[in-house]
Parts: sequence; C-alpha cells; structure tokens
Amino acid sequence: MMLFLLFQIGDDRYALDARRVAAVLPLVRLKQIPGTPAAVAGIFNYHGVHVPVVDMSMLALSRPARQSLGTRIILVHYPDQQHLLGIIAEKATETLRSDAAAFQPYGLGNDAAPYLGPVMQDTRGLIQWVEIDQLLSDEVREQLFPMGAIT
Repeated sequence: MMLFLLFQIGDDRYALDARRVAAVLPLVRLKQIPGTPAAVAGIFNYHGVHVPVVDMSMLALSRPARQSLGTRIILVHYPDQQHLLGIIAEKATETLRSDAAAFQPYGLGNDAAPYLGPVMQDTRGLIQWVEIDQLLSDEVREQLFPMGAIT
C-alpha cells in the first residue's frame, strides 16, 4: 500500500506519491521570474533555499489556481530527490492509501502532458497519478535548475 496526496485541477482529482512530498504549505507571496513560462508562478525562500513554484492549473488548463483555503503549495523532491519544487494545487487537503497496481493505463497517448500517469477508480470517480519527474519539460527544468546549481 502506498500513500498519495490528492489535489484537484479544475473538477478532476489527481494524486502525488506522498514519498516525494517534503511539505504542504499555505500559499505564500511569490517573487515573479520574468521570461519563464506562464505555468512558473515564481520563487520563494524555504528555510534558506530558493524554491521555484509551478501552478498546476496554469500548466494543465492555462488558468491560475483558484485562491482558496484548500489551495496549497506542495513541496516535492524533484527530480530524484536533488531539488525542491513547489506545486500550487487546489484542494490539496486529502490523502489516499492504495495499492499502486490499482492505477491502470488509460489507453491514450498524451505527449503534451507526459506527467499524467495511470488512473484509478474510487467511489467519487477517477483519480490520475501525476508523475513528478515528468512535470517539467527539459527547457523549463534547465531554466529552473541550471546544471551545477546547488540547493
């Protein structure tokens, strides 16, 4: 059994492997980074580390996340535990225990969103696993985490 942190993009539910989550924080004021893609919401300082933040709603739906009590910044280890990345996610207030095998391929190719992994069904509908390591394109990853950058 694995623990997943659930969140929403629009009306759809998504899951992150909780082993990759470092912290779940309230929204904080971000410093904007001119010249980055629209989904990059900015950066903030977390215990002396400058952490870039990506807005999942902007990434997936081209609109910013709704500002509500359930909208949080999820700090994840990205990639392979090397850096911290913040993810703005709506309704990031629930967890799920499930066998990873309950998530199954959904049969569609999605080159535009390679971070969208397999899906599972529960009593409220489908939940899709978000593959953290696939979240950023190579270009955005290099902008946010230049080679040799120390965090």
